[in-house]
Amino acid sequence: MGEEMRITVLAALVALLTGTPMADAVSDQSDSLASPESFASIAYPAARSAAMFAELGKVLTNPRCVNCHPAGDRPRQGEQGRLHQPPVERGADGHGLPAMHCSICHQQANFDPAGVPGHPEWHLAPREMAWEGKTLAEICAQIKDPARNGRRSLEALVHHIGTDTLVGWAWAPGFGRKPAPGTQQEAGALAEAWVKTGAVCPN
Repeated sequence: MGEEMRITVLAALVALLTGTPMADAVSDQSDSLASPESFASIAYPAARSAAMFAELGKVLTNPRCVNCHPAGDRPRQGEQGRLHQPPVERGADGHGLPAMHCSICHQQANFDPAGVPGHPEWHLAPREMAWEGKTLAEICAQIKDPARNGRRSLEALVHHIGTDTLVGWAWAPGFGRKPAPGTQQEAGALAEAWVKTGAVCPN
């Protein structure tokens, strides 16, 4: 059996085990995101900043993001955030255990026939960047903290949200998965406007 065929068979087996295309079949239409300009009527900059982060929170708390920012060492799957099947662990670098690296099943791009998502850098977010189970205010404080956001400045965080291609997967997740709200460009614009207005966290 050739390498491509082995990958195809393995991907199909993963899809069969997880039931992804059937269990999570949803519309390809995503919800919208409000533009930064739509918050202009909020007079106080701090309140406007917090409101823009709350809008960005539609993306940050979406399953496309939270599933890869789990509280534990196992990723989540689907709209319900169930534990990943087959069972996998984070590993030392977020790319899985030596015998079950993420890249074994998650290839360079989505494999829609089997419903398996993919990206060249597929991996879990670091433990300190776990969002699962947290309030939006807690997530906001966390992503502002360089010790818990990958050592990023606020400006770098804007770039990460608005242009990083792995983050961008959330808006092109493949068959059977609902994209994150809006577009990556719109999320980046909200993040930038939030930072420019003081990066205030909602209550």
